[in-house]
Amino acid sequence: MADKFAIITGASSGIGLELAKLAAKDGYDLLVVADTPLVDASAGLQGLGVSVEALEVDLSTTGGVDHLLEKAGARRIDLLCANAGHGLGKGFLDQSVSDWRHVIDTNITGTLYLIQKVLGPMVARNGGKVLVTGSIAGFIPGSFNAVYNGTKAFVDNFTEALRNETKDSPGVTLTTLMPGVTDTEFFERAGLGDTSVGQDDSKADPAKVAKDDWDALLAGKGHIVSGFSNKLQVAAAGIVPQAMLANQHRKMAEPGSGGGA
Repeated sequence: MADKFAIITGASSGIGLELAKLAAKDGYDLLVVADTPLVDASAGLQGLGVSVEALEVDLSTTGGVDHLLEKAGARRIDLLCANAGHGLGKGFLDQSVSDWRHVIDTNITGTLYLIQKVLGPMVARNGGKVLVTGSIAGFIPGSFNAVYNGTKAFVDNFTEALRNETKDSPGVTLTTLMPGVTDTEFFERAGLGDTSVGQDDSKADPAKVAKDDWDALLAGKGHIVSGFSNKLQVAAAGIVPQAMLANQHRKMAEPGSGGGA
């Protein structure tokens, strides 16, 4: 076994899988976790000279998080990439309670519970790294993806506060990743495949986003917005009226706005 151990959630594809590759190359043994099959992910991580375990579990529940931690066993967790998350397209009034609750429970409840369980021991020993996936969506009223954007606003705000609460433990770093539109399975899984944003061919490369995030994590930065255009969007969010931002998001995410299936 390596002398470093990392847990990466949401690791079946996209940014999470790319973060897992970077962690493996940096010498971390891995526990990669997702609520979808991880066969391809774990296979792609073999041969990098570290131990790789894969776990399929629902992280929207405290029981699922407890199962993850049981799988980690007594190993010291040196790095947590809390990347699991779900979106949910279409209008809020058209969504079932079970669907929007699952988004909230995955993006907020399960994420916070996992962070609390892992970060506590890190602070006690004054050592460890946590990377939490927020989003620039947290700065924008997300018409037709309202629950998701609301959860990311919570995560962005929460991690900023938590970073301040733990500042007396300089050996612990808490970095918030705020990606923009990235080429992952997120849009299909969220039911956004027929939207303008879902069909956008200029989405960011998840490997590049992950590399920017990884560099920020190692540098101990508090947060990272990958991509110049995304930085401009975050800056504009503090100036442009909220109603205008909501209308702009509507043009991106309204069902059928992509002009085809």
